[in-house]
Amino acid sequence: MALKGVKVVELGGLAPGPYCGMILADFGATVTRISKIGDRIDSDSLANGKKMIAINLKSPKGVEVVRKLCKKSDVLIDPFRAGVMEKLSLGPNVLLEDNKKLIYARLTGFGKYDLLSIAYSRELKPPYCRLLSLLGRSNEKPALPANLIADFGGGGLMCALGILAALYERTFSGQGQVIDANMVEGSAYLGSWIYRTQNMPFWGQSRGQNMLDGGVHFYDTYKTKDNKYMAVGAIEPHFYAILLKGLGLSEETVSQWDDAGKEIFTQKFLEKTQEEWCRVFDGTDACVTPVLSIEEAANHPHNAKRNTFVKTIDNIPAPNAAPRLSRTPAVTLASQTLPSRAKDTVDILKALEYSTKDIQQMGDDGIVEIHQQSKF
Repeated sequence: MALKGVKVVELGGLAPGPYCGMILADFGATVTRISKIGDRIDSDSLANGKKMIAINLKSPKGVEVVRKLCKKSDVLIDPFRAGVMEKLSLGPNVLLEDNKKLIYARLTGFGKYDLLSIAYSRELKPPYCRLLSLLGRSNEKPALPANLIADFGGGGLMCALGILAALYERTFSGQGQVIDANMVEGSAYLGSWIYRTQNMPFWGQSRGQNMLDGGVHFYDTYKTKDNKYMAVGAIEPHFYAILLKGLGLSEETVSQWDDAGKEIFTQKFLEKTQEEWCRVFDGTDACVTPVLSIEEAANHPHNAKRNTFVKTIDNIPAPNAAPRLSRTPAVTLASQTLPSRAKDTVDILKALEYSTKDIQQMGDDGIVEIHQQSKF
């Protein structure tokens, strides 16, 4: 696997940090997650396949354990607010002094509040990025894109990209460095194409009135007879012609730039069920596809043939790792059992050359948490 041999320490957090760690683990890195003692991690559904240790970071002995881990690691993922790691005596000045090759990745900037991250972007005073203002229907409030943009796109994914770039650069310099994966700036960077095309014809109008945000009838979603939806994206004229043929319409009935097209398409798609429309458009270049649920997407013949999804231990569809490498492909760890927060505490401490007596004492003193089924 591409990242085999890379050792990552992930400090427990929500969404972007675990996602970044998941990407690295799926591509072969050994990821050790540090949780707080007593911390609930059942909401972290991305911990599969990671090594787990629970440490009291407010104790000097616990800080010592983290420093020892980082001395033997390549990457640290820090999801905390600015200044937290410095207060714990675990800031970059300390850990890079211990290990000059360490890649210290910091997920900073409104990290726990994804909605704020995409509503703002950095200027001299309050940061804002404006992406949220572009999402949604005309004359309606901005639509929420779940937490995909800032937490995952602008946060975890950008952080993983920064880590890979820093690891590659280290092969030349032999030096680690600090990565500021600012979610506000990451979200803005994710939207680079949108920002840089504002003067082009398909933008320039208010939200929901542009070519690519639901403002035209040939690039939108439509309800079907069975209360499901079809997605339409026939921008090029030759694709639009095929779309009209499938709908039983003509250019004379509704031209591509006809203002009445939205209402005509809305009524037309209500005439058939989603399955019936799929039979009409499957195998054509009309750029029409069904809007699928999670289960439907996993069971779709195309995705099934390519093994796009696997099943978790709870039988929930989970995406396979992407992109696919020809010689050293990634393998998602989603099908493994979700580990407990202290599952590997004893093994990790032994690898750091702590004695059985020391480990038992640290457990008794509340410095680390020992899993009940651990064997010394």
